[in-house]
Amino acid sequence: MEPLVQVATQPGAPFRLPPQFEGLRRLAYNVWWMWHPRAALLFQRIDANTWTRYRNPIAVLESAISWDPLLEDPGFIAEYEDVVADLDHYLANGADHWFHRAHARQLGGPIAYFCAEFAFHESVGIYSGGLGVLAGDHMKSASDMALPVVGVGLLYRKGYFRQSIDADGHQEHAYPDFDLARLPVLRVLDRLGDPLFVPVELPDRVITAAVWRLQVGRVPVLLLDTDHPGNDESDRPITHILYVRGREMRLHQELVLGAGGTRALRALGIAPAVWHLNEGHSAFLLVERVREHVAARMPLEEAWATVRRSSVFTIHTPVSAGNERFDADLVRRVAGPLCAGGAAPGSASVPMEEILVRGRGADDDPAQFDMTAFSLRLANGTNGVSRLHAQTANDTWERLLGGRTIKPITNGVHTPTWVGRAMRELFERLLDADLDDLDGQSDAERFWDRVGRLPDAELWEAHLHQKRELSVFARQRLTAQLARHGEAPAALTEIGQWLDPATLTIGFARRFATYKRAALLFSDVDRLARLVHDANRPVQFIFAGKAHPADRPGQQVIQSIFARSRSPELRGRIFVLEDYDMRVAKLMVRGVDVWLNNPRRPLEASGTSGMKASVNGVLNLSVLDGWWDEGWTGDNGWAIGGRVTTPDEGAQDWADALDLYRILEEEVVPRYYDRGADGLPRAWLELMRRAMTTTIWRFSTTRMLHEYAEQLYLPAAGIAPAATAKRRVVTEAG
Repeated sequence: MEPLVQVATQPGAPFRLPPQFEGLRRLAYNVWWMWHPRAALLFQRIDANTWTRYRNPIAVLESAISWDPLLEDPGFIAEYEDVVADLDHYLANGADHWFHRAHARQLGGPIAYFCAEFAFHESVGIYSGGLGVLAGDHMKSASDMALPVVGVGLLYRKGYFRQSIDADGHQEHAYPDFDLARLPVLRVLDRLGDPLFVPVELPDRVITAAVWRLQVGRVPVLLLDTDHPGNDESDRPITHILYVRGREMRLHQELVLGAGGTRALRALGIAPAVWHLNEGHSAFLLVERVREHVAARMPLEEAWATVRRSSVFTIHTPVSAGNERFDADLVRRVAGPLCAGGAAPGSASVPMEEILVRGRGADDDPAQFDMTAFSLRLANGTNGVSRLHAQTANDTWERLLGGRTIKPITNGVHTPTWVGRAMRELFERLLDADLDDLDGQSDAERFWDRVGRLPDAELWEAHLHQKRELSVFARQRLTAQLARHGEAPAALTEIGQWLDPATLTIGFARRFATYKRAALLFSDVDRLARLVHDANRPVQFIFAGKAHPADRPGQQVIQSIFARSRSPELRGRIFVLEDYDMRVAKLMVRGVDVWLNNPRRPLEASGTSGMKASVNGVLNLSVLDGWWDEGWTGDNGWAIGGRVTTPDEGAQDWADALDLYRILEEEVVPRYYDRGADGLPRAWLELMRRAMTTTIWRFSTTRMLHEYAEQLYLPAAGIAPAATAKRRVVTEAG
């Protein structure tokens, strides 16, 4: 099968490989390996030390490898040939999937998916958190389903900050400087075979963005980069830092993403049938597309309507700080030259004042340009990321919607990325699961409906194995942290006694925004201390997460929890892991027993960490907000509080804290430590099975993409939803 979207690129890093192993180059430059454990293990087998340090195939292949032993190792050669054959089979069989069979011939072009960040793996640090992880999972599932998608983003050479926590609990920020030769990205070529650059007009100058490709299975993701010698030194850092603090620099980034990304697609001859804006950061793609139509002599009003017909928009947060706004005067000055289109093909302008009027927010403030409002007005269809979020968003934006509604399409997770190896092997061995093809499971093949067949002992051992992996990692991370703080050797030795896998372990990991209430657990420290230090039924908590460098209140929350973790009352039972990233996230969602989430309802639009935990049999203990408001069935975890809240935040916090303590003391702890003669917690295992059954399909990105295709993509492409293939009925059980 031909690639769904073809993009010519330059060859990768010039490391030398034996001809017999040349397929390793293709493996290294297709991040398919990131969700196929056999491929990752193959690179680990080549050079375990380099793999452990970098977790990056390109770094492994660049190391000083002695190939002779591997060339004489029949086991390695057989494994290499099997893995390369698996990749080739995967890439060649896209036509077997639902969307390709039913709609690929109807769709006039691919779906262009624009997002400010993409998270694929910890070794590609161009992401911050939930938005990027969702975008990465979206691309991976689109690949698995052979959905014709091309992603568009920015290549941040310094990424997002690496977090360290000093001895006083202060968050410190350091920005890496990525060596692009060690990232799985290749320079995109134009139609003449030369490296592609696209122009973007800025005040008094035109900059250019280089275009790179990161291949995600069948899906190419184009990443724009302004750091090259053709730009002035002051413009090269535009794409350096994700979520840069300076507002003017942020606006420059979003012009490059939206307009530059559109021009990159045009330069490559890619004509999307649908344009998907994942959050409002890329809203200037709408301006650029209107400008194109005006340049082709289309009347302006018709151009706005034409762009709107093929655009879809996903809104992600009801929190005002998450909706991008800029001073209107700043937009006039910085975006004015681009909107005039001076360097673009077929020069034509879009009136700036009309753009600003369409970008007025819900408060109708003429001094502000709201990227979310602008995108809402120009979208054929818009979705929120859970049922509750869609309700909240419709209330917030009702005045702008003109009778339209924001649809609920609840987020999901890419199961093969997030399920642990021990649990995956159990699914494959005992349930004949095919995690690459959730989309193709018949009713009889739905392995998530058969997890009740998993033997108690094997299910528990798989969970304990993942829990031991987390314990080993967390001890290593804590030892490094506290050694840097100058702790004495005796204190470092003590860490070896912490994080016993036999102890009930509860995880809390996410961005440390204040509305997420990370410190709620500490509302009554005496009560908490009695709970965690119970001699017969101890409990331990692991916290991880970052606060944005500009979020001082969020950083103060981290500091307060760190101080609690070092206090005599809670020492050895509360742990704070620094530098939260995808690796830490994977270990935690796989290895804790309970996933804690307690935001202020209804400010958590969706959340996906709890879904990742649940597919591993980890039980959610959460406020009924975001996805858990519809995911909780009463027998697959616990709900904190209820669906009725009070506007008095202090009173609500105290009520939720009391309910959290009650659930822990009366339900969670007793059930976890209720063991049979064989030491197995059978009632707990039943909850684990229900968690997996109710989550694996219902909160997968595969199910999510079915809904995107039928509710947003096909209508925006002018294809009637009635023409879709047989729909999967989603029941409460999955």
